[in-house]
Amino acid sequence: MEPGVLPGVPSVHGGDEMAARQPIETAPKDGSKVTVYWKDSNGVINESIAQYRDAGWWTYIDSDTQKRVEPTSWRPTSEDSDDE
Repeated sequence: MEPGVLPGVPSVHGGDEMAARQPIETAPKDGSKVTVYWKDSNGVINESIAQYRDAGWWTYIDSDTQKRVEPTSWRPTSEDSDDE
């Protein structure tokens, strides 16, 4: 298996320009914002900026609404992200 590739999880980006996805169990739980990958109720895999707080992963699903999600993997948030 290729390093940094999770079995059964499709790669969103190719090449070395993005950090490799890692199992969600290895993500920081100190309130840092990271990019997470989670499956919605329709089975669609989503990529979102999220942070761990209040015993769960939270992301904005629009400009006013936060949602608790159950991510399966994560990677560090890119430096050029403007999501706050």
